[in-house]
Amino acid sequence: MSQREDILNLLAGKKITDKPAFSGLIHITAEGLEREGLDFQEIHHDANKMAKAAASTFRLTGMPSAALPLDLCAPAEALGATLNYYEQGGDQFPQPAKPLFASTKYLTAGYMTSADFVSKGRISMICDAFRLLREDVGGEVVISGVIPGPYTLLLYLVEPGGLFAEMKREPDLAKDALFHLASFLAQIGQAYREAGADFITIHDMGGSPGFIGPAKYEQFVFPAEKHLIEQLPKPRVLSVCGNANKSIQVLAQTGADALSVDQLTDLKSAREALKDTLLFGNVDPVATLYRGDEAQVVESVSRAREADVDAVWPGCDLFPPMSGKNLRAFVSS
Repeated sequence: MSQREDILNLLAGKKITDKPAFSGLIHITAEGLEREGLDFQEIHHDANKMAKAAASTFRLTGMPSAALPLDLCAPAEALGATLNYYEQGGDQFPQPAKPLFASTKYLTAGYMTSADFVSKGRISMICDAFRLLREDVGGEVVISGVIPGPYTLLLYLVEPGGLFAEMKREPDLAKDALFHLASFLAQIGQAYREAGADFITIHDMGGSPGFIGPAKYEQFVFPAEKHLIEQLPKPRVLSVCGNANKSIQVLAQTGADALSVDQLTDLKSAREALKDTLLFGNVDPVATLYRGDEAQVVESVSRAREADVDAVWPGCDLFPPMSGKNLRAFVSS
């Protein structure tokens, strides 16, 4: 049985012999792009180049996975946000140039249903990239469709000062906006699956309990994440950043099939708390995979397996300048 088949069986809830090392988060490297003759600034606008970039890590290291798109901002762009692509060079991922709205009140049902936003921006092009990627390496790797979580998307769209003030004064406005965004993200996730993704990874960096705090997570983020996950086809992975130790049981109640945590979350405690949810994690993408050496990578992978994760994942997106040697050690450990 191939690694791809093993991972698909794992995601489907079946028992497998080994604990695979792969990723459903963004994992491209500057070294892999260079070998494919690609520039970091051109891979976000062209379906062929995007697909080729997503496959480059597999070709460089044997990592049995690929992920699209190569940034988290396509949903914000589809809703009208202008992105900064940092075309002057470097390996900085696209980000919104400025907030689209001053208040969450603009993200009402009227606005969200006023246009076919799923067909706007780069979404259609990204779906083309999924098809090309599947034709290229889909028989050898699992393909993740990456979407931001509702709260992360809200942070991309609304001026932070106005958002935080409304969360205190008029919390129902923020909750309503989050539910509308969750439904929109579910449409995108469904489109990615239909285009060729094997599973969806919800990367809710800004909405992680380790960042927003456990209380605000339960009040604002949890209901919207649960609403999103209910609308997505299985399998669905929820990825959270920061220290989530106090919120593991609540995260499990989102309905996600797997939970990916980073290096600040204690894996043994998480494993004890998660009964029916797969646990993925949590090799440090910067201190270990980027700044460490191969021996440190092997040690971190071993620790994760000893903590009884179901699969070893980087704790977050890869830092592109990292060494291909370290990533090969991650895959082969």
